[in-house]
Amino acid sequence: MGTAAGERAGGTAAGEEGSGGVGGSAGLPGTGPGCWGGRPDTGSRRRFPRSTPAAPGPGNLAGVRHILLVLSGKGGVGKSTISAELALALRHAGKKVGILDVDLCGPSIPRMLRAQGRAVHQCDGGWVPVFVDQEQSISLMSVGFLLENPDEAVVWRGPKKNALIKQFVSDVAWGQLDYLVVDTPPGTSDEHMATVDALRPYSPLGALVVTTPQAVSVGDVRRELTFCRKTGLQVLGVVENMSGFVCPHCAECTNVFSQGGGEELATLAGVPFLGSVPLDPELCGSLEEGRDFIRDFPKSSAFPALFSIAQKVLSQAPARLS
Repeated sequence: MGTAAGERAGGTAAGEEGSGGVGGSAGLPGTGPGCWGGRPDTGSRRRFPRSTPAAPGPGNLAGVRHILLVLSGKGGVGKSTISAELALALRHAGKKVGILDVDLCGPSIPRMLRAQGRAVHQCDGGWVPVFVDQEQSISLMSVGFLLENPDEAVVWRGPKKNALIKQFVSDVAWGQLDYLVVDTPPGTSDEHMATVDALRPYSPLGALVVTTPQAVSVGDVRRELTFCRKTGLQVLGVVENMSGFVCPHCAECTNVFSQGGGEELATLAGVPFLGSVPLDPELCGSLEEGRDFIRDFPKSSAFPALFSIAQKVLSQAPARLS
């Protein structure tokens, strides 16, 4: 399969733009002459194998049937939670799933799937993603695998972020996948444009838009739907996260963050409403511990909503993204 990326030479402090740390080009794969990034690679703190840009064409995404971007105009609404749990639910439905984590400044997916500290290997086709289960039914690529330690800040300007996103798209050997779930940062800026532009030549793209019920969140997420229209992204639907808290003792639901905002937004935008996911301590605990929530907590309050959302994606994606 190749050798693991594990070179860890000394260098300047991490997070400093232009230095040998995480903020500098030395930490990027393939940032030497002839590669994106432009600066010579000093070898400092590099954990990815070197790679050169792939030629235009289907390349490493040729075997991916559907690509789903998880988006929101608001931070803190649970995009990574929805991405991780959707991938797990699709896996339990018998699908092969990849997760591309392009939230470069907040890569939380490796922790949620208990994959921190794994090494990325090189093969003839490019970088081998990290497999999070023995059956190799879920594969993952994230900048989190690049960090020397989890407390380091990724202090990169737009061009450097865009370069890494392009390399993730072109150089990761995903193999055959039914779904590639792309976890994005909040907003509608550089990373989003770079991701959409890089993925557009490949499989049909669809978007899941995540919000919480309150008006402040819905207002920001409405702009994300505008972004989808402007970029030609097909919206599979809206997911309302943190939709009430169900008491584990009496089963009464308390609407901590108002109610109904996600469904109202979907109606006004003319897109499907996929479901409401309640606040659930068991879901939070499983994410903290990197457990398989779909397998381990089938009686929890959030399980029916997450399972239903996955079933709607399975039934709608082939038709809406064809």
